[in-house]
Amino acid sequence: MDKKSYIGLALIFAIIVIFQWINSPSEEEREKWRAYHEQQAAAEKARQDSISALQAAQSVEIAVDDSTRLNQLNAKYGILAPCMEGEQNFTKLENNLISLQLSSKGARVYSAEVKEYKAYGNKALKLFDGDNNRFGFSFIHNNRSFFTGDMFFQLKEQNDSSVSYIANIGNGSLTMSYFLPHNSYEVHYTITADSLGDKLFNRNPAIELEWAIAMPYAEKGHKSESTWSGVYYRINNGDVEDLGATGEQHKEENLGIDWVAYKDQFFSSILKANTPFAGATLSSVAHDIDKDTLIMKDVASNLGVKFDMNKPHESADFSFFFLPNYYYALDSYKDLDFTELLPLGWGIFGWINEYFIIPVFKYLEMAFDSYGLIILLLTIIIKTIIFPFTFSSYKSQAKMRVLKPQIDEINKRIPAEKAMERQQETMNLYKKAGVNPMGGCLPMLLQMPIVFAAFRFFPAAIEFRGESFLWADDLSTYDSILDLPFKIPFYGAHISLFCLLFCAVQVIYSKAQMQNQSQTMPGMGMMMYMMPVMMLFFLNDFPAALNYYYFLSMLITILQTAIIKRFFIDEKSILAQIEANKKKPSKKSKWQARYEELLREQKKQRK
Repeated sequence: MDKKSYIGLALIFAIIVIFQWINSPSEEEREKWRAYHEQQAAAEKARQDSISALQAAQSVEIAVDDSTRLNQLNAKYGILAPCMEGEQNFTKLENNLISLQLSSKGARVYSAEVKEYKAYGNKALKLFDGDNNRFGFSFIHNNRSFFTGDMFFQLKEQNDSSVSYIANIGNGSLTMSYFLPHNSYEVHYTITADSLGDKLFNRNPAIELEWAIAMPYAEKGHKSESTWSGVYYRINNGDVEDLGATGEQHKEENLGIDWVAYKDQFFSSILKANTPFAGATLSSVAHDIDKDTLIMKDVASNLGVKFDMNKPHESADFSFFFLPNYYYALDSYKDLDFTELLPLGWGIFGWINEYFIIPVFKYLEMAFDSYGLIILLLTIIIKTIIFPFTFSSYKSQAKMRVLKPQIDEINKRIPAEKAMERQQETMNLYKKAGVNPMGGCLPMLLQMPIVFAAFRFFPAAIEFRGESFLWADDLSTYDSILDLPFKIPFYGAHISLFCLLFCAVQVIYSKAQMQNQSQTMPGMGMMMYMMPVMMLFFLNDFPAALNYYYFLSMLITILQTAIIKRFFIDEKSILAQIEANKKKPSKKSKWQARYEELLREQKKQRK
């Protein structure tokens, strides 16, 4: 560093020293700053002392308020006062099939989820959730009615498969316990009262159990879901009954009841008592589909439970079932008749579903993955079984066609005024020819049980839920190729293609039938065209699986009819056989003899 650099640094240092000396405060200014800081410190200390005094005063006031409040609670609730206020906490209880959220308020099931399935829109499938359900027991204390659903319980024990809550009431207690085994839809539930006889009162001895749920929609097709949902219950070791599915329904049952079920289209919440309920009051109120898109129905039950609190120790055992309406899952509880929750039809319709369609469907389901293919194969099997009836019906119609000229000759020869004589002559012709005029109708009637059984099976089969085929993204609900911006009365706001296809092939079939029968039944033409139009409006909201089945069934019927006509029915041969039958001596049946006797008596009376 040179001489000039040293001189520069010295000048800079001198300037800094002189600047600091010039700007340094005087002694008087230092005294002012010292007084100001002391004043600020004193003000802050006074503020803190004021806050401490206020807090102390508030603490005294809170203590007085708490004391007053506690006295008010004791006056209002008596010995139950500690249980009537608290914080609601939640505990999870789940296995591989279901997940439950339990609430400390009421020690109840707060929400129930079936883990294997999803609600429409890929949401968690909860049978009920939150405060949209109410569950608890009513009892008397201090001449007042109390409800356990309003009480706050303490968590007593918890592990992977069980949870228990307790409410300490004086030197007694009320305990609610839940146990959920692995791989089970059944939740074991127990209420236990210890040393409460001198504190709580219950009549008869019995307590009333209230269970109410606001059932949410879980499916795409709200109309279909609401139709197949409702309240079901089983009379003690007797029949399964249900409330109506529409409108507002109420029912009082005085007999013992084994279980009550709140059934959705594909899922159910069931409460079973180990000792039958002593009667029940049940209700179901359906919401307006067009106005409420969240809640489908409000369902409720008030159930009598045999429970004597005067005993030193009393308990009652129940079971909840939160499960899908899958036939084999329901059937695993054979002694409980849970399969009656499936709307498979009564009498022969239910038997066909239970002992034929469901087992065959299960077998096909094990062999194939595509439900569209399974429905096709099931339809072919059904149509093959009833083919003899189809053949018999078509053959009978062919006989009637070849007899038409002779019937026309009778009608021409005998005037319409002599209706009885004309009818008698026609019946004689049928008898000689060996033709049953009802032969075309009876085989069709014999097929009807299978048709109605299928009508019940497809909307109830949970197997189709979420399964796609072609343009249908879910076979358990309607398939829509076009959502309309408006609603057509009695039709809906969408267009179902499978329904359209079924109605189209029905028109083709009806036209072919009309051509066959126009000679004998001309009045049926309009009806044959009206039926497809009626089905178009009726089936538009129904599951795609059902419409697809009907479409295939009608298509196969047309094919079978064409094969029968082409290879098996020769009207010339039929006419020759009829002429041969006329030459044979005929023996009157008892029915024919009575019918002819009736005609003769009527003829005499007319004369």
